[in-house]
Amino acid sequence: MKHRRKVLLVVDGSDQAFEAVRYVSRLFPPNRMEVVIFHVMTKVPESFWDVEKEPAYRKEVATTRAWELQQKKEIQEFMEKARQLFLEQNVPEDAVSIKIQERKVGIARDIIHESQNDYHGVVMGRWGMSMLKDFLCGSIANKLIGRLINVPLCVVGGTPKIGKILVAIDASEGAMKAVDYVGDMVDNLHWKVTLFHAVRDFDREELHQAEKSMEHVFKEASGHLEKAGFNRNQITTRMITGVQSRAGAIVVEVLKEGYGTVVVGRRGLSHVEEFFMGRVSNKVIQMARKMAVWVVT
Repeated sequence: MKHRRKVLLVVDGSDQAFEAVRYVSRLFPPNRMEVVIFHVMTKVPESFWDVEKEPAYRKEVATTRAWELQQKKEIQEFMEKARQLFLEQNVPEDAVSIKIQERKVGIARDIIHESQNDYHGVVMGRWGMSMLKDFLCGSIANKLIGRLINVPLCVVGGTPKIGKILVAIDASEGAMKAVDYVGDMVDNLHWKVTLFHAVRDFDREELHQAEKSMEHVFKEASGHLEKAGFNRNQITTRMITGVQSRAGAIVVEVLKEGYGTVVVGRRGLSHVEEFFMGRVSNKVIQMARKMAVWVVT
């Protein structure tokens, strides 16, 4: 039996954050999941309260204190609601914990620091509760994509459809790691996986070589998934040719065929492949705004 996989679920109290909670609760097998629901709280600086001594500012200080207490109350209620959802999905009680911490360095850096505690994945919602939070959450997600290089990251947008995963692969080591990650983490009883590869414009000879190479890659990747517990009828392969943009082709395929989850690898076999695969994963994150996108290291 596979051991538990530890997931850091970053939330901000928004509806989109709860969609991320719902998504995680249905993606991983409940008996193999350990989830930490994590929130970084930005408090009003202590120096601000010094103005309370000034009579002219007492009303503003009282309003700020009330706001801060309300924010703390709301996030605690949100965390408990999220925890309850996991319990309803039959995740063991001792496998679901809540962690609220005050901001130390910065939200993104605090998340990265927490992720170093033996997590197998980090998940967060794409948007927040307001235009300002949307901007901040987008900024945090972008920072994590650039800096979180040792732990797979998932950014959840909208309400991802459940049941179908597209794994974008090539002949790189990083792509096969993405396949292995899906095999290791996902509930293989209820999900189907498509292994997908897009080829740019080539001449006929180069295209033939690419097809032969991917035939071997598809066979190897399918074998990895079957070894992880997927049945052969849960795995399909698809290769398209003559595309102008690999990231664009991935997103078009996902939207056309109704996938809710996209998985891409971060690193290739060389610095050149790492550069291009990094570009593809970043573009997919930006374009696939109403689904879950995993970037696997």
